Parts: sequence; C-alpha cells; structure tokens
Amino acid sequence: MSGETDLNTLLKTLQPALSPESFVFVSVPYAVSPTHLANALMVYKEDEGITLILESSFARNEGFAVDSIYKRITCNVHSSLDAVGMTAAMSAGLTRANISANVVAGFYHDHIFVPASRADEAIAVLLELANPS
Repeated sequence: MSGETDLNTLLKTLQPALSPESFVFVSVPYAVSPTHLANALMVYKEDEGITLILESSFARNEGFAVDSIYKRITCNVHSSLDAVGMTAAMSAGLTRANISANVVAGFYHDHIFVPASRADEAIAVLLELANPS
C-alpha cells in the first residue's frame, strides 16, 4: 500500500485545505434515488439507512432538512490507510479547541468535516499540529 505512515512526517506535511463548499450529512432509506447517489460526496451503508454527504445547496433543493452545516478540510498529505495516530492527533487537537470533527478517510487523503462556523479555527488547529510553536 502506498502513502506515508510516519506520524511525524504526516503531521509536518498535513497541508490542510478548506473547501469553499458547505456540506450536510443526511440519512435516507435503502431505496436511494440515482440523483442523490450521483451527487453524493460520500455514501455509507448503516443498519438504519444510507448516510450521504451532500453539498448543502443540493440538499436544500432536494427537500432535505438542513440543520448542521459543515465545511470539509482535506489533508493533502498522501496518508496510508495503515498509518497510526494521524486521526487521533487531529482529533485531540480539535477536541482541545472544542471543535467537533467527522473524519472520512479516502485512499489518498483524510477529510475532516467541521462545523462551518468553526472552520477557520479548525484550520488553525491543524496548522499548529504541522508547525508547533
């Protein structure tokens, strides 16, 4: 498997980037519309239904209740799925700042969804992990 596994290297090269779009998490029954699937950033099957991460504007237009709005932070370091401690370090830093974090790991990068109102603070926390003072 490719990607970085050394925690110190991962944190030093985190390169967190904030997406301009806002997102929501919704749950739908197992009969998901092809339009919803095609527009989902992420699809995850749970026992209770299917979780979709959708752009908030699309979700509103589709009639979903939009309560909590999130911003996506992409950690541009190519982290290995076998890396140990990166998620824990990011979560610990965000916890100290009292910022909720929903982490999604892709093959190449980790993505953190944080409350839109706290996104700039979350970026600052992650940058501090990369460059501790």
